Order: sequence, then structure tokens, then C-alpha cells
Amino acid sequence: MNLLSTKKSKKNSAMTKQYALLLFTFMFTPFAINAQQTVNTLVVHADAPKDTISKNIYGQFAEHLGRCIYGGIWVGENSSIPNTRGMRNDVVDALKKIKVAAIRWPGGCFADEYHWRDGIGPRTSRPTMVNTNWGGVTEDNSFGTHEFMDLCEQVGAEPVICGNIGSGTVKEMSEWVQYLTSDGDNPMTELRKKNGREKPWNVKFWFVGNETWGCGGIMSAEHYANELGRYSYFLKNYADNKLYKIASSGLPEDYAWTETVMKKWRHTDSTTGGWLTGFMSGYSLHFYTVNDWSKKGSATNFTENDWFATLSKTLEMDELITRHSAIMDKYDPQKRIGVTVDEWGNWFDVEPGTNSSFLYQQNSLRDAMVAALNLNIFHMHTDRVTMTNIAQMVNVLQSMILTDKEKMLLTPTYHVFDLYKVHQDAVVLPFELASEDYELSGKKIPAISATASVDAAGLLHINLVNVNPKKSITVRCTIKGVTPKVLSGKVLTSDKMQDHNTFEQPEKVGTKQFTGFKAAGDELRVDLPSKSIVVIELKK
Repeated sequence: MNLLSTKKSKKNSAMTKQYALLLFTFMFTPFAINAQQTVNTLVVHADAPKDTISKNIYGQFAEHLGRCIYGGIWVGENSSIPNTRGMRNDVVDALKKIKVAAIRWPGGCFADEYHWRDGIGPRTSRPTMVNTNWGGVTEDNSFGTHEFMDLCEQVGAEPVICGNIGSGTVKEMSEWVQYLTSDGDNPMTELRKKNGREKPWNVKFWFVGNETWGCGGIMSAEHYANELGRYSYFLKNYADNKLYKIASSGLPEDYAWTETVMKKWRHTDSTTGGWLTGFMSGYSLHFYTVNDWSKKGSATNFTENDWFATLSKTLEMDELITRHSAIMDKYDPQKRIGVTVDEWGNWFDVEPGTNSSFLYQQNSLRDAMVAALNLNIFHMHTDRVTMTNIAQMVNVLQSMILTDKEKMLLTPTYHVFDLYKVHQDAVVLPFELASEDYELSGKKIPAISATASVDAAGLLHINLVNVNPKKSITVRCTIKGVTPKVLSGKVLTSDKMQDHNTFEQPEKVGTKQFTGFKAAGDELRVDLPSKSIVVIELKK
């Protein structure tokens, strides 16, 4: 081969390689772009509605702890703070706005040292007690049974009562049920009437103990299973008030406890479906998003590593519900026994300068993310999850509301509950979600979380959460079975992960109108800002 032919050969070879490269680019670049664009997809099956999302999943928890009750909810009739029969008007109005469905009271650990008779009758004659669990403060019992029932009526929420089986008796708890719900000729009915309430209340939700593995009595699973039967037998239904009795679980990952309690009350008579009815309607589960109980960290002064660790931890809720449910399925395949996640949420170090026993903490955009992720998980398990109660409602842990004397502010978590209230008693819609990962320090979690439902009026709501604090993400949604019309959107986000509301800046973090979507036929493109929670409302 001569020099010229060699040069031509090299030139042709170079051109061939360049052409091949161009051809490869032409053929595969559109695919790569398309793959990049469609990696985040949501397919919602609006034509296959599933289970109803119980409104009680949006329940709250109010314990005699710190400033939750006193100063947070109850200020007394003589307070200069506007109130209705002692209940703060601003707090009640805020709770009504998010349609609080159920309120759990009086605890928590406080429940197992609370004796309900101390909280009835004229307030001036009620005995005091020492709250040994939460700071050793003196409790004057001015907020008791009648006040709690008044709060529930003002808010429009179901009352949920946790009975004392730690330091109480079967007689005490059974008489509390009778006092509240009976209209018969008996001493408890007469005592209630004497204290100003002629007609009984409807109170169906009763917890038979709280954390009985710990502050509720240091019991073993076997011992508690026996106590559950003993107490439940004497908690009676009066008139049309049918009790929904909820059993105490063990520690979050104590699956043996669940097995013991469920197995204990299996009946051998096949004609009853293999279940001894009336002893247990629900099963409690507590899970706080805490990575290190010895060093929980600041609620507002945190890094992206802390953000990632918290969101990773809270996603464990799905596994907990799944595994406990699998055990329950063995003994209750009809799913008549519900899971009640009656304590959940973030638990950080208290705010500097505050009483360490009062558990007062701030509430940032990170808390909002945790609330949204958990609500999405609960919707995935509506076949089992019948009620949840975030801890707690006012001034304690991951609260909806913070107060300072006459001042009040709404937290980012409150705004999540406001966004999600559209799902109460709606029907959850099945979906498939494909999400890219959010990676940090070699670890990864899904960047996107979602839920969808349709309500009785035919309105569809899709919630999308982008947990990545540094990257916006486009999600392509397909709505199967209908051609929806987009009506509106709302978004909750902020400039920084650590952003939170203060009494000086009470509206720093809040919801805004969202227009980052475009609809065409049955498809919807949503451009999610970083670290955001979005709800889209559509009509069929």
C-alpha cells in the first residue's frame, strides 16, 4: 500500500468513526433524553378505586405534658386570651380549619397515673396531683373529662380516651366508660348529671393501656395479653355506643408481642370466624423518627446529612406497618382489627432555655416532609390503618401549633395537614410510581413520594413530595380511566431546609398557589421545586 492510499485509508477510517459517532448520537441521544425525562413517572388508576382513607388517620394527640394542655389549649374562662368556656378560640379555630378528626387524651405516660374522678366536679374542689412523668409539676386537674369532651365538641373531633391500667383498676376504667356513655339508672349516670351533663356522650375509642411494656406498667407480652382480656371484658357497651377497644403494642419492632396478643384472643370455634369478638378492635403502634435517642439533635440547626438521616428513618414506618400487619393477617385475615399509629412524628432536643421535661421544640420544613411522607404511607395501608395521632397537638414535639401567652403560630406540619385534609374519607387510588434516587454520602432513598384519592364529589387529589433539598424534579403523571381537568394546585416549600415560623416571622413557611403543571389529555406534567410538597386538584 502506497503513502497516498494509506492517507486515504486513515482519512476514511476517521470519517467512518466520526459518522458512527454521529449516528450513535442521533439514534441514542433522544432515547437518553426521553429516559431522563420519564424516569419520574406516576400512573394513577382513577378507574380502580380501592379503600376509604379514614378521616381518623388525621388524628391528634394531646397529653398533660409541658404546655400542651395548659396555655396551649386551656386558659380558663377568666383569661384575657379570647376563649370559649376556657378553650383558646385561636387554637380551636385553627384545629377546625384542618378538620381534626380525633383527639387522643390524657396520655401517653400521663394516662397511667391519671385518675379520672380527680378531674370532675367543681374545679375549686378538685384535688391536685404531681405529674411524675413530665417534670414533677403540680397538676390542678382543672382540665378534666368534661373539659376534654367540650374541646372535642368545639373542634368537631372524635374523643379518644386512653385508660389507666398501670396504676388504675378495672373498676375505675369501667366506671369511666359508664360515666361518659350510659343513660341508664346507675350511680355513674347520676354523677354525670350532677356535674352538669344530662345526656351521655358517644365515646367509642378506648385504649386499654399505653406503652404497657414501659411507663404503662413494665409488663411482659403474656401479662399484658391477660390484662387486656380482663379489662376488656368489663368495658361495656351502653345503648348504641359500641366501644372500639385498642390494645397496647410492644416496642416498634417487637413483633413477638404482636404475635402473643393476637394469638391469645384467637377463638377455636370456627363458626365465629376463628375470633373471639369484643376484646380488641384495634392494635396500637408507636414510632418516633429518632436515629439516636442519646443525641436527638436540634429541630432547626441541622445539616443535609441530618435531613437525609431523618427522612430515611421515617420511611421505616412502612416496614413496621407491613410486618405487624402480616402477623395480624395470620389470626385476622378479614382485617377486622385495625392498626392505630397513635404516637408518631419527630422528636428532637428541646429548645435552648426551656424545661427539658416539657419537650417543646420548633418545627421546620424537615418536619413538614416527615408529616407528608408518613401520611402517604398510611394511605398505602388503609386496609389496616384505621387511625393515627401525631405527637403532639400544641407546644410539644412535632406540633401543629405553638403558643406564647396570647400569641399563636401555625407550624409547617400544620400546613401539611391543611394540604392533606382533602383526603379525609376519600377513596385511595392505586398507582405506580417510578422515582429517581436522592443520594447522599453513598446512601439513597426515593426522591419522590406520592398519594392519590377521589372524594364523594368526584374531585381527584394527587400529592407529590420531592425530598431532594437541592434539585427540582419533573414528574409525568398519567391518569387512567378519566380525562381530568386541572382545577388548582398548592405548594409548601421554603428557601432553606431549616426554615421555620417564629413569633416574629409567623408566616415564613406556608402554602402558596402552585402553577408548575401542564395537562394534556390524560397526562399531567408537574415540575416539583426542591424540598417541596404539592397537591393538585383535578375534576373528572
